[in-house]
Order: sequence, then C-alpha cells, then structure tokens
Amino acid sequence: MNVVVNGSSKKTVAVVDYGMGNLRSVTNAVIAAARGVSVEVVWTQRPEEVMAADRVVLPGQGAIRDCMRELHDSGMYPAVMHALANKPVMGVCVGMQMLLDHSHEGHAGDDGQGTPCLGQIHGEVVKFDLVGQLQPDGSRYKVPQMGWNQVYQNSHGGAPHPIWDGVPDGSYFYFVHSFYAKPSDTRHSVGETDYGQRFSSAIARDNIFATQFHPEKSAEHGLALYRNFLHWNP
Repeated sequence: MNVVVNGSSKKTVAVVDYGMGNLRSVTNAVIAAARGVSVEVVWTQRPEEVMAADRVVLPGQGAIRDCMRELHDSGMYPAVMHALANKPVMGVCVGMQMLLDHSHEGHAGDDGQGTPCLGQIHGEVVKFDLVGQLQPDGSRYKVPQMGWNQVYQNSHGGAPHPIWDGVPDGSYFYFVHSFYAKPSDTRHSVGETDYGQRFSSAIARDNIFATQFHPEKSAEHGLALYRNFLHWNP
C-alpha cells in the first residue's frame, strides 16, 4: 500500500513497509506530527521511494527473525541500509532491535544461533529474565512488558538527544516487548526504563534514533518525538 499526504511538499518521510509492523498506526502518527510542516509522508513498499526520501521511519512488530527475513525478501534491505548510512532514520520497537548486531530471539530455531541483525549499533538483543522477581505492589513481573512505563533521558554529561526536545524527563510511553537492546557502548543508550532492571529503551548514533516503546501509541509525547524527528538535522 502506498499513501501520500501533503503532496505539494519537497521533503519526504518514508515509512518502510516490508510486511512487518504496525504500519497504519505509525503512518497516521507521522501524518499527525507533520501537520503544519512542509513534508510529504509516504507509506511505501517501493525501495526507490525509500532511496529518494529525505528521512525514513523503520517500524517492526512480531518475531525479529521474521522481520529480518521479510526485510530481505521484500527487496527493501538495500534501500534501508542506504538510508541508515545517509539520512535520518527512526526505528520503532523491533525496528530498533534490528539495528543491533544480533538478537537472542530465535535461539529455539533450527540453527539455535539466534538472529543476525543490521549491525548499525554494536550490541545484542536479549530476553527479560525476571523469574521470581516481584514488582513494588507485590505482583510478579510479566513478560512481555505490556503497558505504560517511564523513560529517563540519558545526556552522558551533555544535553539530552535533540529528539527529546520538549519531552519531560521521566515521561510515560507505551511498551509491548519481551526482548530489549543492550548496546555495547553505553553512549548509544539515550533513554532508559526500569522493569525489574534498568534497560535501554532508546538508542542513537549519528543519524539514527530508535525507541523500544511505541511513540504512535504514546499520546502527545509520542507525537512530539515524531515531530522532532521531522525537524532533526544530525
């Protein structure tokens, strides 16, 4: 499916449709964030449109092995790799996890080796191990984490990442996940969340910013992130 809005604009944002992801919700959120901004939002299955776009949103949903397979099988892999090397890219949920070197998800597969990922931010994706741990209210931690949780911005001694602009530290965002990212370099962790342990819920490097949570399901603060992404010039 291909959707274009604000068609007279010169700048384009491509939401990548490779067959895996909450595409309609993500696209609608980017469209809402783009109101009053001179951009064209394209929900696309065409690699050439991703190549031509000024910035790219990479969603993902479901099992990461399926996402990686579909990214290759759809023909989108070269275009996404080109975007990651050349323009602002925002990853969402599994679209964030795909940016790391390797995911432990898939260890139960035929090869028992997990899933190789895109290798754009060094690190791995691991599963929550919260057996026997209790939440502050005495209930057991459930996996997947599903619901609202706080995100604490990492500034690493400087200013927070520009995509946090106007979003209060500790704001709540909506999560649904069993696995989380562990970047090798802590400087690439720009947001953290507590769920039985502290984990990276937002990562960034150069022209790449990505979230484990779903901005499109996170009300005004989520829209603010998409809006900031539209203006971000790394």
